[in-house]
Amino acid sequence: MIFDYNVIWDAMPLYLGGLVTTLKLLAFSLFFGLLAALPLGLMRVSKQPIVNGAAWLYTYVIRGTPMLVQLFLIYYGLAQFDAVRESFLWPLLSSATFCACLAFAINTSAYTAEIIAGSLKATPNGEIEAAKAMGMSRYKLYRRILLPSALRRALPQYSNEVIMMLQTTSLASIVTLIDITGAARTVNAQFYLPFEAYITAGAFYLCLTFILVRLFKLAERRWLSYLAPRKH
Repeated sequence: MIFDYNVIWDAMPLYLGGLVTTLKLLAFSLFFGLLAALPLGLMRVSKQPIVNGAAWLYTYVIRGTPMLVQLFLIYYGLAQFDAVRESFLWPLLSSATFCACLAFAINTSAYTAEIIAGSLKATPNGEIEAAKAMGMSRYKLYRRILLPSALRRALPQYSNEVIMMLQTTSLASIVTLIDITGAARTVNAQFYLPFEAYITAGAFYLCLTFILVRLFKLAERRWLSYLAPRKH
């Protein structure tokens, strides 16, 4: 078996362009997904049945359906409705980049909301009682104590979600975007070198995963050091 990596080297600008697209998709999806996940996480720990139930239903539906189905519904499904095509949102909804970011953000918001809700529920009672003893209002309690503490403790679980979202961005190539996987598909289609094309894409994802894992390890070392066992 002969491997031809000269073609891959010549196609490196295409892969680098795909890398930029992947990073953009990941950044926008995580940013807007986290913005949506914060209120959803708070709703999930609410004692109001309607509020809690609405958030539960949202996360259940999103987590219970495949990401690919959600992407197809947004990118292909909405286009069949005349009201959507005639609305002011059509320029956005006809964009593959916007639809991919929207689908990814919706998906990660559901998982992240459950992560945040779990961390909020795991908050030690001592922290809550101390805040109440200082006369903090419910708003200040969440803003100064509960949310910062929960977000710090959620870092290990959230790092897994970020890695999963990185892998999920590979679905963007199905809706015509040239991300890392899209670059590999293009090279394979042009030269029929599936092994070289996809092993190169895999190497890019592996490097990105390594970088993200190291960044989260540094973040955990900084913000979760107080949870580490003390040495005597």
